[in-house]
Amino acid sequence: MRAVLQRVRYARVSVAGEVVGSIDEGWMVLLGVLKGDQAEQAQRLAERIAQFRAFEDEHGRMNLAIDQGPGAAQRGVLVVSQFTLAADGRKGRRPSFDRAEHPDRAQGLIDRFVATLEARGLRVQQGRFGAAMQVELCNDGPVTFVFEEAPTTP
Repeated sequence: MRAVLQRVRYARVSVAGEVVGSIDEGWMVLLGVLKGDQAEQAQRLAERIAQFRAFEDEHGRMNLAIDQGPGAAQRGVLVVSQFTLAADGRKGRRPSFDRAEHPDRAQGLIDRFVATLEARGLRVQQGRFGAAMQVELCNDGPVTFVFEEAPTTP
């Protein structure tokens, strides 16, 4: 799984002019599911993001997780499925999406990711899986991270 994580002042996602998910301060997560990804990866990635310390403490250092410090109660997570994160652009001039997981399976793993965040008590909003979405956000910092959660090897 791949995720682009952005610390935002606000973010919202619309489909056909209707806002389907929005947050104020928090994490904007663009989430891509690759072929072979498993439920354990979705859960691990969600746990990593929930505990990732990139919110500022009283000294202005990125030292707090999303659920810590002043304003934590108002923070949220906006999760938007992003199959283009599976793109391979190494050959030619067009991206290949062969590494993207089948939509039925991908949606289940995104649901698992969201459920893990919610189980930690985080407020989670989502885009609409498979829809043409418009995403608007104000990146705070800017602060952006790329996460990849590879399968565990036995």
